[in-house]
Amino acid sequence: MDLLVNDLLPWFRLKHVSGIGNLLFKRLMDRFGSPQAVFAAGPDALSSIEGVSHKLALDISASKIADEVKKDLELAFENNVKIVTMSDPNYPPLLLQLPDPPPFLYVSGLLAGASSNIAVVGSRNATQYGLGVAERLCRDLSAHNLTIVSGMAKGIDTAAHLGALNGNGRTYAVLGSGLLRIYPASNQALADRIKLQGALVSEFPLMTEPEPFNFPLRNRIISGISLGTIVVEATKNSGSLITARLAAEQGREVFAVPGSIRSFKSTGTHGLLKQGAKLVEQAADVLEELSQRLAVPAGNRPTDPALQALPEQVPASAEQRRVLKVLEPYPLHIDEIALRANMESGKIAGILLQLELLGLVHQSPGKRFCISED
Repeated sequence: MDLLVNDLLPWFRLKHVSGIGNLLFKRLMDRFGSPQAVFAAGPDALSSIEGVSHKLALDISASKIADEVKKDLELAFENNVKIVTMSDPNYPPLLLQLPDPPPFLYVSGLLAGASSNIAVVGSRNATQYGLGVAERLCRDLSAHNLTIVSGMAKGIDTAAHLGALNGNGRTYAVLGSGLLRIYPASNQALADRIKLQGALVSEFPLMTEPEPFNFPLRNRIISGISLGTIVVEATKNSGSLITARLAAEQGREVFAVPGSIRSFKSTGTHGLLKQGAKLVEQAADVLEELSQRLAVPAGNRPTDPALQALPEQVPASAEQRRVLKVLEPYPLHIDEIALRANMESGKIAGILLQLELLGLVHQSPGKRFCISED
């Protein structure tokens, strides 16, 4: 352990020098190759780097290791958390293409160095339609050896991770907090599963709380680690659009899943489509777009049943068919359903129960019903 600590300490020492951000850290690595070489270079050589003033060069040479850094490293080893630096072969190669990648990442689980990652993000307050699409899409993409990357937030992120896990695929959760501060706390069990089939990843020290300003930083890693970003469901003010914008700025693909024009939950995704995002109806759309960068055969593309019409399990009852015709992927109140179907509320309740038992309808709190995506 002492050998590992000695190898890592220069990375932390350089990272904690006031005035050294990720961009300047990367420039120093490109020039000198390692933090050890930076400290051995001397002020004059350091001052030749763009962005390094003579004062900063002196500060670099005179810097010390803070006690909090040593405590953080001890905590990492105690909790089996790895520190993956930019020089580690397991550091994500796509992230290294950015001008300002994190110098190192905290990792719990296995962060393989492969580039076949796809980010899937969306609303925290997702509809049943959005959750079903995200889960099935990620399960299908995982079957084609893509690793699903998301942020482990409630809603679409959680559904994306579960889709990968349930399909026996790999998934990475990039956190806006330290790895010993799982957020949201209700996803602790999910985090434990992810560590077994992928990795939890953060650039923040282990005990960092989930502060709001951490999440835009987290989003750039989600997009930066991935070949492209899929936004499944998002309002026009959603944080998921930040991830999509970052993906575009990083030269990565941006995808969006269409929703109902009646739902404000899809205004953000429809905005992305108007701006040129690739429309996703099934996993094949993503694989086709990324085919040049993936070892995916051109034929035998998958079909995602979550984005197709209802299965051919059509109920025999004319009344059941009548109710199904007025339902949408988005929940409607029972009174609205009765009005659209021109039936009494009491009768509608019985028919909806029958459809729910058939697995064709999903009930949400408040007597709201939608077409099932299960």
